[in-house]
Amino acid sequence: MAHLFDPAAATAAYLAKLPPEAHAKATAYTQGGHWLLLWGFVVSLVVAWLIVRSGVLVGLRRRLEKRRPRPVLVSFGVGVAYLVIDGLLSLPWSAYSDWWRQKSYGLTSQAFVGWLGEAGISLAITAALLGLFFVALYALIRKAPRTWWLWSGALTAVFFGVIQVLAPIYIEPIFNKYTLAPAGPVRDQVVAMAKANGIPSDKIFVYNGSKQSNAYTANVAGLFGTARVAMSDTMFKQGADLAEVRGVVGHEMGHYAHNHALWIAGVMGLLATLAFFLIDRLFTPVAALLGADTVKGVADPAGLPVLAVVLAVLGLLGAPLINSLVRITESDADHYSLTHFNEPDGLSKALVKTIEYRAATPGRLEEVLFYDHPAVGRRIRRAMDWKAAHPKAEVQAFDAAAARAAFVGQMVTLQRTEPVGTGDLVLKRDGSWFQRHDFGMDQGRYSLEGDQLCLAEVRGTRTCYAIGRSASGWTLKADNGAATPVTFQPIR
Repeated sequence: MAHLFDPAAATAAYLAKLPPEAHAKATAYTQGGHWLLLWGFVVSLVVAWLIVRSGVLVGLRRRLEKRRPRPVLVSFGVGVAYLVIDGLLSLPWSAYSDWWRQKSYGLTSQAFVGWLGEAGISLAITAALLGLFFVALYALIRKAPRTWWLWSGALTAVFFGVIQVLAPIYIEPIFNKYTLAPAGPVRDQVVAMAKANGIPSDKIFVYNGSKQSNAYTANVAGLFGTARVAMSDTMFKQGADLAEVRGVVGHEMGHYAHNHALWIAGVMGLLATLAFFLIDRLFTPVAALLGADTVKGVADPAGLPVLAVVLAVLGLLGAPLINSLVRITESDADHYSLTHFNEPDGLSKALVKTIEYRAATPGRLEEVLFYDHPAVGRRIRRAMDWKAAHPKAEVQAFDAAAARAAFVGQMVTLQRTEPVGTGDLVLKRDGSWFQRHDFGMDQGRYSLEGDQLCLAEVRGTRTCYAIGRSASGWTLKADNGAATPVTFQPIR
């Protein structure tokens, strides 16, 4: 009975699906990652100091300006050179933190050569895009030397938004192969979920995420017309069922429906404004500490390592704030999934599979400081609290053979007919069906797929209903609808 359901016990049961040694390994990986933030910060300081002391950027700027001022070329050329040099000097650290450590914990199966090739491509793309950003940034510094930091926050927000639009079309396909989800129950469910919630339903993809990572994941990326739903093949390699798909994809759809990408872009723009304000005030003393005597000031692109040092310090200090902001959107996406698709167990089963790269039960302070997603234990507990407050009708074990015998060759009557005017559904033994209603007649082919009755209309529309068993008989359930009892009559 629903009133006997114990959310705390249910949460403990889900967490117990992994043995203690798996939780210990996840904790070691997660807490080791906290130290990586500090060591990565130290590496960034050392690399910036090396670049400044080498004088390579100042030398490049002088060569580009040898005959006449070329502010646009200097901003782009020096910016790209800085990013490439920084990437090469940081490569040993990146190889350790981004590949070797993942490999040692079993979180990737990618060979080093494959990782290195993709790192090179990523560096090239980043250098080109940020090179353009630097052109705009330094143009603002030249045009508005006193207030450039104020306008640069807006520039950052716009840049972030443009990347969100372009990434699904031009960037992500460079690293992974995206294919339309094959016809079947999974695609039908995701399409129905998207249509019901105003999300584009014509871009449902599966991609080979296992190429880089063994992590269980899905995402909704892009903005406006470029938005698409993408599920990593790791989901299905780890046995995701329809309830998990609904829970996980519902979460990702929550990000899209609530415009989290735009919200984060706006917040990042505000934080960038603060960061650039501090850079404007701190540039001179930090440049002196680094020995950047030949840098002409904040308007000189050769001072990019100085900007990087200030940003690294601010990023380390501000990480808890940024993590907290992202956690808010993740919690909101969980809530969206539960309220719109009501799959607390599906979401919880999926969350258990993410524990290997994010320890489930950190202390509250550790979560606030380091976690950009709510702790899995807390997320599962919220899902179980939701389940307790919104119990589903008790359903008996599904029997596919019995369902086939009950539905095939029968006239199916929904005891609560919706919409008004819809008539009985006639399922012929030859696989065809028709249904007369007040506005005409629908017809096509039907199939029983697992625990679903799927109707494919001659006009191309495909709709699936979940078949269930209640204490009183068979039920059909449309997406986002309640399980509706049905009765049968032989076809005359």
